[in-house]
Amino acid sequence: MKAMVIERPGEPLKCVERALPEPGPGQIRLRVSACGVCRTDLHVADGELPQCRYPVVPGHEIVGTVDRIGGGVSGFVEGERIGVPWLGATCGRCRFCREGLENLCDEARFTGCQIDGGYQEFAVADARFCFRLPERYSDVAAAPLLCAGLIGHRAHRMAGNAERLGIFGFGAAAHIMAQLARYQGQSIYAFTRPGDAQAQDFARRLGAAWAGGSDEASPEPLDAAIIFAPVGSLVPTALRAVRKGGSVIAAGIHMSDIPSFPYEILWGERTVKSVANLTRADGEDFMRLAAEAPIEVSTAAFALADANDALDHLRRGRLSGAAVLVP
Repeated sequence: MKAMVIERPGEPLKCVERALPEPGPGQIRLRVSACGVCRTDLHVADGELPQCRYPVVPGHEIVGTVDRIGGGVSGFVEGERIGVPWLGATCGRCRFCREGLENLCDEARFTGCQIDGGYQEFAVADARFCFRLPERYSDVAAAPLLCAGLIGHRAHRMAGNAERLGIFGFGAAAHIMAQLARYQGQSIYAFTRPGDAQAQDFARRLGAAWAGGSDEASPEPLDAAIIFAPVGSLVPTALRAVRKGGSVIAAGIHMSDIPSFPYEILWGERTVKSVANLTRADGEDFMRLAAEAPIEVSTAAFALADANDALDHLRRGRLSGAAVLVP
């Protein structure tokens, strides 16, 4: 089978031939039909996540059909469509796992980082960490739900019942989360790269009440702000935009350093929180919401062999929505 592999950080992915992987006990083998391209994949490619092992096949928004089932697996049948997310395994024993915070497990392993992911024709995953997907989404449209959607959902819940919600960085996660927020009656204020008229128009088409550059002041005090862009300097910017008692949620797995800022923009019981990974409960909850909410997932499909081009488009901000690889 064909696989796109990162052999060493900082190098382009290589297309290689690999033997078909065999599922072990508790595992499922999928024939991959689509795999989303996430900003986290850029961090993996650039060597910015210390937990990664190399060589590795990236990709953690995997949609596929069950091709073979390992011993001890129940609840899935061959030919069934399922999804594989970022969280690939946890210890199940530590305090975090016992308290419903398996996303913080110190022994967690992640798809496309320590476990070979979906930039290949077949993939193996722990059956306990796979999700069933809403039928209304095609394979390509369903792929971004598995990280962009899930992380956006967890960040959205952390933001609370914000009447005015700011979003900094309007890409794959933001465009899904914005539609869910609008469905729930919230007003969206989208902050993009300065001068990015295409992203601002995209946000307005999805119902944003306002869209502008991150160098512009918010037209209204925000109840909460979610930062999807991996830019630390946006944290004080967002703090200045939220009202007293408001929250700023940093939703990325990696961010550049946050510059110092005056205490007065934090004072007034404003808070800064981060989102770390996801739990299986997040996934089940979000998939139920995605089945009922009218979310239109914007995608650009690329052939598996063109994974480097897809990553380059993402890095340069040339996408509206999400790139998806189709083997």
